Amino acid sequence: MSLATLQPSLLWQWFDKICAIPHPSYHEEPLAQFIVQWAISKNLFVERDDAGNILIRKPATAGMENRPTVALQAHLDMVPQANEGTQHNFQTDPIQPYIDGEWVKAKGTTLGADNGIGLASCLAVLDANDLAHPELEILLTMTEEAGMEGALGLRPNWLKAEMMINTDTEDNGEIYIGCAGGEDATLNLPITFEPNPFNAAMHIQLKGLQGGHSGCDIHTTRANAIKLLARMLAELDNRFAFQIAHIQGGSVRNAIPREAGVSLAFFAKDRDELTACLQQIERQLALELNLAEPNLTLHLEAATPTAQVFSRADSTKLIHLLNILPNGIIRQSDVVKDVVETSLSVGILTTDDQGVTAQILVRSLIENGKADVRGKLSSLAALTGATVAFSGSYPGWQPDPKSNITPLTKRIYDRILGDEAKIKVIHAGLECGLIKEIYPHIDVVSIGPTIRNAHSPDEKVHIPAVEIYWQLLTEILAEISYRE
Repeated sequence: MSLATLQPSLLWQWFDKICAIPHPSYHEEPLAQFIVQWAISKNLFVERDDAGNILIRKPATAGMENRPTVALQAHLDMVPQANEGTQHNFQTDPIQPYIDGEWVKAKGTTLGADNGIGLASCLAVLDANDLAHPELEILLTMTEEAGMEGALGLRPNWLKAEMMINTDTEDNGEIYIGCAGGEDATLNLPITFEPNPFNAAMHIQLKGLQGGHSGCDIHTTRANAIKLLARMLAELDNRFAFQIAHIQGGSVRNAIPREAGVSLAFFAKDRDELTACLQQIERQLALELNLAEPNLTLHLEAATPTAQVFSRADSTKLIHLLNILPNGIIRQSDVVKDVVETSLSVGILTTDDQGVTAQILVRSLIENGKADVRGKLSSLAALTGATVAFSGSYPGWQPDPKSNITPLTKRIYDRILGDEAKIKVIHAGLECGLIKEIYPHIDVVSIGPTIRNAHSPDEKVHIPAVEIYWQLLTEILAEISYRE
């Protein structure tokens, strides 16, 4: 069954087109150019700023000319993640969506419903001829998933909208009015390499974890593959003589790592006992995490010893550094019930000739929370001889008690649902905070359909929720007024 058979048809047609054009972070330009050329063909105002962001304007429909201008906002890029064994080049190969009952999924990769469904809804509103709406501005930003670079470079004095609907949240029945800010941390431990004194080697690969969004899923019991690997190595370090030749894990900074691996050099006489110990660790982890990580597996493969390995001192230092490195929830919010205030996620681990580098994403609803984590990571670096650098800080989005669009959205949503829509704050980074820094007058709300397992190959979007979301979005546009 084709996506075009789903309702609302125009939204799903656009999502199908988006899936057909590769658009991972830093490689969304072909999609951007396609949208610009389409807007030109429709005689719509379209312009780009220096960051590559796209602004499209559509005039108000008859009778709506005196209503406030409304911006719809989405980002152009998607997180590229593929299952092991799936041959997919995200820069050249289209996403392959398919319908599975009430869900749309992708074959072996992330679907890109985050934020492709929101993007599709913005373009469908532009494309539709039967919707009532005020003057519209469609703001499509570049490279959100890799550091909100588009929003950071957004042109001032460009938008004239008084209200904005961000389309990047992922729960039916929920209205978001605030989000966490974030900051990147890069932790590097210099490594001294030395001649390999051992006569055997093994590749150890931890696989099969669920992964997920490092903000929306950080409160779950899902395991971080890098942290699990460090825990295993710390246990081995108490029992065997070995040194590390290479270590790596994760692939994108804002996803919980699903895989991690290490190459160890050791004495051949210890092979059987080392293997038995690893198998015992695997059984223990499978028992401990049987609900959170039912597909956890440990792959062991004999390897040819490398000429160089990490020094014994640096191998041990790295293991203990990774084992004690904070990860997950730091603090729950006192202000917003059942919401994480501050967290961090160790997203990527790499080895090069200079050392081992961990890329970490810090999130907090308050600036002081980010400062607290910066202090913890700085202290850890000072104790271990590592270095840590911080970059890409972006603010959270603080709820506005004087918002006009929030009560309007809730009134309409309650009517559609026949129940109370929930007003919430999300522990993920939305571009709203950055946009409001540049356009502080804009009244912002964020909505979206149910999306599960974003940033992982298990990502899926709920078809009935998309229809509800579309009804909500279009009714908000039809009922926009100056005061609610």
